[in-house]
Amino acid sequence: MNLPDYYAVLGVDKTASADEIKKSYRRLARKYHPDISKESDAAQRMTELNEANAVLSDPAKRAVYDQIGHKAWAMGARSVDDVRPPPGYQQQYRHAEESGGFDQGRSEFFEEMFGRTARERSRYEDFRGGQGPAQWDGQDQHADITLTLEQAYAGTKTALQLTGYEVNAQGHVIPKTRMLDVSIPIGVTQGQLIRLAGQGGPGFGGGKPGDLYLRVHIEVPEGWQIEGRDVTMPVFVAPWEAALGAEIVAKTPAGSLAVNVPAGSVAGRRLRLRGKGIPASKSSAAGDLMLELKIAVPGAVTDQQKQAWQALADAYPGFEPRQR
Repeated sequence: MNLPDYYAVLGVDKTASADEIKKSYRRLARKYHPDISKESDAAQRMTELNEANAVLSDPAKRAVYDQIGHKAWAMGARSVDDVRPPPGYQQQYRHAEESGGFDQGRSEFFEEMFGRTARERSRYEDFRGGQGPAQWDGQDQHADITLTLEQAYAGTKTALQLTGYEVNAQGHVIPKTRMLDVSIPIGVTQGQLIRLAGQGGPGFGGGKPGDLYLRVHIEVPEGWQIEGRDVTMPVFVAPWEAALGAEIVAKTPAGSLAVNVPAGSVAGRRLRLRGKGIPASKSSAAGDLMLELKIAVPGAVTDQQKQAWQALADAYPGFEPRQR
């Protein structure tokens, strides 16, 4: 699961007082309550607000979140699987967890961080007591990976730091951090899941390890769009190139490409380059690259430039752009 930033959800600083958190929650709850809100994502936002408030309004939960979750967010972690809890955290909160004083289920973050270890510990203790199977398979893990569009086109190799869990000789479930070298294939798409067999949680007693699933997030510059394997990007042309036509060189994720701009082109026109979108995979053909034309208008600084613009205006006496 994604690592939540509860302070950002409520729109408060980490140093916010309990009263400030309460006021912010009430203000946002009035805005996003599904019964009265006109926002399209009101129900989802309200769920996020309730979860954030449940954690930050409880001093014990807030202390745990500050120590583990928010600290990890500030250091760049965006998935719970990227979080490395402090040594001994299971023992520190085990008593509260077992006594029922720690309602982890009201927050996905606490369920993921503490519920998972509790389940693993329970399975191990059942085994030690002769009540469980002699072996069990490891759990699957999920993590996010962020790529540039160029990396999605060409593939890449990267190193991931992952936090998993293991049972030590004393029967305690403890965090284990490992580095994993990952090869990202050519042509991955936005939101794609990459399965790495056997790279998830370890098995016990000879059980097979789980799998690791990486969800791909492709970062694109402002004004760009990705839809499946099709990519849309802006390309700037001069007014005379658009009016008279020209052959230009466009720098794209597929490399520098020679492109013919038809005469009479206007801003917003799209030129399709077939097969130049995100490359093909085993199951899908390559996408298309759409170049959306933008008109770059040069300034008139020198006398000669001003005269040229005036001559252009004189050549179009009936042109009225605000009626087009």
